[in-house]
Amino acid sequence: MARLDDEEAAVANGHPPSNGYLPVPGDAPAGEMTAETQNGPKAGCLPLNGVSRDGPNAASGALDGPKTPLAPEEETQAWLLPKGPGEETPGAENTLVPRTALSPRRFVILLIFSLYSLVNAFQWIQYSIISNVFEGFYNVSSLHIDWLSMVYMLAYVPLIFPATWLLDTRGLRLTALLGAGLNSLGAWIKCGSVQQHLFWVTMMGQCLCSVAQVFILGLPSHIASVWFGPKEVSTACATAVLGNQLGTAVGFLLPPVLVPNTQNNTELLACNISTMFYGTAAVATLLFILTVIAFKEKPPYPPSQAQAVLQDSPPQDYSYVKSIRNLFRNMPFVLLLITYGIMTGAFYSVSTLLNQMILTYYEGQEVNAGRIGLTLVLAGMVGSILCGLWLDYTKTYKHTTLTVYISSFVGMVIFTFTLDLGHIIILFVTGGLLGFFMTGYLPLGFEFAVEITYPESEGTSSGLLNAAAQIFGILFTLAQGKLTSNYGPKTGNIFLCVWMFVGIILTALIKSDLKRHNINKGVANGDIKAVPVDSPTDQESKTILMSKQSESAIR
Repeated sequence: MARLDDEEAAVANGHPPSNGYLPVPGDAPAGEMTAETQNGPKAGCLPLNGVSRDGPNAASGALDGPKTPLAPEEETQAWLLPKGPGEETPGAENTLVPRTALSPRRFVILLIFSLYSLVNAFQWIQYSIISNVFEGFYNVSSLHIDWLSMVYMLAYVPLIFPATWLLDTRGLRLTALLGAGLNSLGAWIKCGSVQQHLFWVTMMGQCLCSVAQVFILGLPSHIASVWFGPKEVSTACATAVLGNQLGTAVGFLLPPVLVPNTQNNTELLACNISTMFYGTAAVATLLFILTVIAFKEKPPYPPSQAQAVLQDSPPQDYSYVKSIRNLFRNMPFVLLLITYGIMTGAFYSVSTLLNQMILTYYEGQEVNAGRIGLTLVLAGMVGSILCGLWLDYTKTYKHTTLTVYISSFVGMVIFTFTLDLGHIIILFVTGGLLGFFMTGYLPLGFEFAVEITYPESEGTSSGLLNAAAQIFGILFTLAQGKLTSNYGPKTGNIFLCVWMFVGIILTALIKSDLKRHNINKGVANGDIKAVPVDSPTDQESKTILMSKQSESAIR
């Protein structure tokens, strides 16, 4: 029996048919079998029963005779594509020819990516959460420290197009290696900046980390689509995004603990900063080595029919410029681009300026400011996972996105008007509420974009979403920072609330056309062959659907 590599796909000899295998008897003609799509009878398929797929009456003849439905997709599943009559099926008798399969390596890929994304996000926020400490150490203004955060946003915008081009043309592995490698290099450069006159060195290291981010932020939806099956793709994307959120959470928690405010003892302060920088560099280097060892371009077999269709398409048919043009002509995507930019830009602005907001009303509470930021992000991580599970279960992308957007707006209003009540414990509650919805929105935007732009590249759509987020993040941070300095944190937050309300209106206008989901269910607009069938055991009329791409693959 032919089998997949044990490391690459969970396909083993003797696997029962209930897990998606259909044995081909050695004495049966190549065409005498029945195939069913992954999602069972509802999705439908074109059964192949004793009829040559090359014959003119293949489709009609296939509808006669018994049908052997496969069970829904489980942990390991294969879609069989037997050869035509007269062609020998590779292998011995009872050979199984898997078409789609889930690789165990996908969990390793997801874990490593999430971890080095975590380190990158940690390096983004490690300055801002103790901005007053670094201002005193380097003898610079608060704007200089804010730019250590905003450089992440600034670098992303011009570099996103070459980065997504690289992902689309050179693939996942090279993109991942660049992200992890630059992240490690930037961390080591910072280790040489622990002197009061070397602010420019720490800025240079941060610039490299910001370039690394360009090769990181667009990967969650791409990794989820290429490595994970249709029943777990949204959860996988949420988990990948969660790594970045966890890095922000650690960035809120650790710097105030590792680098306490000891301005009267410069040597001790330099030692503490050095400890944080060297620890970060060591972890980033380890993750880069693991990326070199473990990351692969894609699994040996596609995990879903949507990916199988894409992989069957001729490579020469793809054009990066045409893909970008198609995305900007897609009005639902353009609306999502703006709304995602508003929401995520507001999150970036709040994260960058959180320390200044808290210290305005609660002087000397640097550690609690970090803990409030931690609460905000941890609550958002829970929201991300729950939203991912909900999407995998319901596929209600627009309704979920709109609900979370409205809830984020309400959370921002509550957070704004509880800032100055004088009880810092309240901010832990309101910050957690805000983070649950605002941070939980991030994977929703990625997955919604992939659905309404399929079959365009996931990396390209995600990259454009992140570019919009960075642009809005820079504008919001500068504007909110100015308003906070001149009029107080409440005015700056109200500014964000107004923009989030605009985002709610635009989200309501997005047309939800779930193209990828329809392909996985066997439904597509204008690219589907429908054959009405009356089952002998069921008087209800059923429509058997199959995409032209899948049909050509069977032939």
